[in-house]
Amino acid sequence: MKIVFFVSNKNYVIGILKCRIFRLASMNYSLSFWVGFHALIFFLLYLDLFVFSKKRKIPTVRSSFFWTGFWISLALLFNAFIYFTSGQNDALLFFTGYVIEKSLSVDNIFVFILIFSSLKIGEDKQRNILYWGIFGALLMRISLILFGVSLVGSYHFVFYILGAFLCITAVRFLFDSNKHDGIESNLLYKLASRFLPISHKADNSKFFVVEKGKFMFTTSFLALLMVEFSDLVFALDSIPAIIAITTNPFIIYTSNVFAILGLRSLYFVLAHYQNKLCYFSYGLSFILFFIGVKMLGSAWFEISTPLSLLVIALALSVTVIWSIFASNNQSR
Repeated sequence: MKIVFFVSNKNYVIGILKCRIFRLASMNYSLSFWVGFHALIFFLLYLDLFVFSKKRKIPTVRSSFFWTGFWISLALLFNAFIYFTSGQNDALLFFTGYVIEKSLSVDNIFVFILIFSSLKIGEDKQRNILYWGIFGALLMRISLILFGVSLVGSYHFVFYILGAFLCITAVRFLFDSNKHDGIESNLLYKLASRFLPISHKADNSKFFVVEKGKFMFTTSFLALLMVEFSDLVFALDSIPAIIAITTNPFIIYTSNVFAILGLRSLYFVLAHYQNKLCYFSYGLSFILFFIGVKMLGSAWFEISTPLSLLVIALALSVTVIWSIFASNNQSR
């Protein structure tokens, strides 16, 4: 009896996911659009990593600023495309979702900085790790998005659970914003160091090596593993946040894609200016709490998308200005 129930529910979940995948692929756009969309994205990533950066192994702050601006401009162009093909409402939803995902990704980048510095990964190797980290994040995000939207669409009470989860996460952000524990205390790092043969040579530029006839993982692979895991953890925060804005899988997925695409170049910008954003986590905490309250109170009151965007923009502006002002005062 239990086996039959499990199988029937398993088929039901698979059916939901197939329905969501079809809906994602067919929503106003043909299959050829999605093939072309991903082909363009991966082509641009290839140009960024293997062509434009070929002569300079370590990205400069100037080139990182350029690529950050490039990816943001590309997202805005896609936003305009949505405006002319799907209308003003979808364009506003995309822009709001993009701002949320982009701002939340900043805290993820600070974790990347901690990972690379703790494992002593050189800047010339960070570029390759971030590239494959982004590739894995894209695959991971679409799975989580489809699963999350399916759950909310089938069981509305999950919407309130996600709201409560965001409020709890906001409080955790608030109290953990000034903590910078070493990577040695990370559970994944402990497990990987214990069960995987790790080569800790600082000059390892590959993910796998053979030393004295023995297959070994490198610290670069360990860094990639931790980057992927940290993105999974942050996705559990960011995807519920955008579901509070819209349950349209097309908007959620594309805004996530464009937010992730700029992570690599944005990382090298923030790695240079990380001390300038000392209070940014407080802004992220406020945004998560605001979105969580919006989800919890959706049965009694409605906060419009323009108002949500205004609140988020003000929170980001205040914390950025506050951080820059405080860092300038400390440097005097």
